[in-house]
Amino acid sequence: MTIDLSFVWAAIIAFAVFAYIILDGFDLGIGIIFPAFPKRHDRDLMTNTIAPVWDGNETWLVMGGGGLMAVFPPVYSIVFPALYLPIIIMLISLIFRGVAFEFRWRTRPGSHLWDIAFWLGSSLAAIMQGITLGTLIQGIKVENYAYAGGTWDWLSLFSVLCGLALLAGYALLGATWLNLKTSGDVQARCQSLAKHLTILLLALIGVVSIWTPFINEIYFQRWFQWPTAFFSSFVPLLLAICACLVLMGLQQGKDLQPFLATLGVFVLSYIGLGISFYPYIIPGALTIREAAAPLTSLQFLLAGTAVLMPTILSYTGYAYWVFRGKVRPEDGYH
Repeated sequence: MTIDLSFVWAAIIAFAVFAYIILDGFDLGIGIIFPAFPKRHDRDLMTNTIAPVWDGNETWLVMGGGGLMAVFPPVYSIVFPALYLPIIIMLISLIFRGVAFEFRWRTRPGSHLWDIAFWLGSSLAAIMQGITLGTLIQGIKVENYAYAGGTWDWLSLFSVLCGLALLAGYALLGATWLNLKTSGDVQARCQSLAKHLTILLLALIGVVSIWTPFINEIYFQRWFQWPTAFFSSFVPLLLAICACLVLMGLQQGKDLQPFLATLGVFVLSYIGLGISFYPYIIPGALTIREAAAPLTSLQFLLAGTAVLMPTILSYTGYAYWVFRGKVRPEDGYH
């Protein structure tokens, strides 16, 4: 049996992107909910929960973006011209956020300004990522393997709605992460905030999910025609179950359950996207096989990835293991 390396690489890049979403999602989420915690003491505690790991979380973004350029060069050359502005804003926001994260500790008199910068960078990065996703879902105009749309095609009501949905999702990840890693007043306020964010996120996912099948006939067929309709019918039910688990865990004062259930919401949403997109990498325009680089390139890059990916997974897992447990203001991790 011959293995199609283009689909192997699609799975690798999909995994790298998803790893970035869930790992960098909660530390972006902490920045997004910063305004709900006006006290310096609370904000220091919140940033301490991600200080040992947040740099490593962004490794997956580099791997996903770099892998896309190397393995699916037509996608890179089509998608980036279509999304230059939101991608540039996202990258600048991530840089701005990283600077703010460091400088808020070093400039005490003006730390509140860096806190605003941290919130703004986190929020803009999340919204732009959601807008990028929304633009891919609504479709990119392609002619002769080149972008054929306008400068502002990425800006639509649907893409903005996707941006707000991802903003709410990251905020919920951040709140449930803090519920896991903190105690006392901060944890209590995160539990209350997470309940509201869960309801908001479900509402936004519901609107996006109802809207999506009517954007493109391909999506409608994926969701409502046999045999994919059989699998897609389980996604809304499982989403509702995960949302209930989040709310029940928060109500019962559990630490880990709300965070894991929130991750479940992201996993199911990602699976829903996979059902809609497959086998296209640019929906309706370019399939995974059509966009793949030559076989020799795929083989060469796969050999390097076979070493690189386990290394990243190992040091990421080790970092989270070393800094497991709750954070207390007086003595850090314990």
